Amino acid sequence: MRSSPSISSRLGTLALTAALALLPLVSHAEEAKPVDTSRIVSIGGAVTEIVYALGEEKRLIARDSTSLYPPEALKLPDVGYMRQLSPEGVLATNPTAILAIEGSGPPDALAVLKSASVPVAMVPDKFSRDGILEKIDTIGAVLHVEEKAKTLHDSVAADLDKAIAAAEARPQAERKRVLFILSLQNGKVMASGTGTAADGIIRLSGLVNAAGDFPGYKAMTDEAIVEAKPDVILMMERGGNHDATVQEIVAHPALGLTPAAVHKAVIRMDGLHLLSFGPRTAIAIRDLIARVYGG
Repeated sequence: MRSSPSISSRLGTLALTAALALLPLVSHAEEAKPVDTSRIVSIGGAVTEIVYALGEEKRLIARDSTSLYPPEALKLPDVGYMRQLSPEGVLATNPTAILAIEGSGPPDALAVLKSASVPVAMVPDKFSRDGILEKIDTIGAVLHVEEKAKTLHDSVAADLDKAIAAAEARPQAERKRVLFILSLQNGKVMASGTGTAADGIIRLSGLVNAAGDFPGYKAMTDEAIVEAKPDVILMMERGGNHDATVQEIVAHPALGLTPAAVHKAVIRMDGLHLLSFGPRTAIAIRDLIARVYGG
């Protein structure tokens, strides 16, 4: 009886597929050569971080505004926010290729880049342990540094496994309920449901997403917030409406009735560190657990 392919094998196949997608169209298939990756624009914080972790930062000529780590990346020209790219701004850097996280756009901007004969490699963005490793494998394949990618893959996998195992060791009855609030504006609580980066990090950390099972981000009703009974409210520490004060949360007609508000258990963390699902996610898991349980 044949055994099914291993996870690492499937990830390798996906990475190879992404790399092959970068091959330029030529008149004779046998003459096709790998695309020039000597001048890359990196779109997405995790993508940029992985390029640096692979030791291939010399290829980078520009990055998007979410690429804030490592600090050296800030020296690169900024082509704008990953979801609001200007094709003219990207092309002005004269790239030979673009590495972009899945979800980058808008679609018409990507279409313009492709029509300008600049190869665009889309890096899958899945909010899981295996999703992180797939990013590493994909980028390694595109840059033709598979051995480096394997070394990084194995190191990150081992660290993630330790962090996840420690989180899962906590008894179910002791696991706290966490409500991730994306924004709080005019009394409306925009919370994170399933299929989001916030849900992914909450679950990897052995915590319970108090928002329940609705998909994506959604404005919760006051009744739903009270019924959610979060022990902890989690928010990003940067950006406009993300910075609601503890006083505002306590004064909210629904949030103020939750255990989180009663105990003023409001945690703010750097969004890129917490939600990028890159090489540092094991550290983010440990940091979140320590903040939630006071360890």
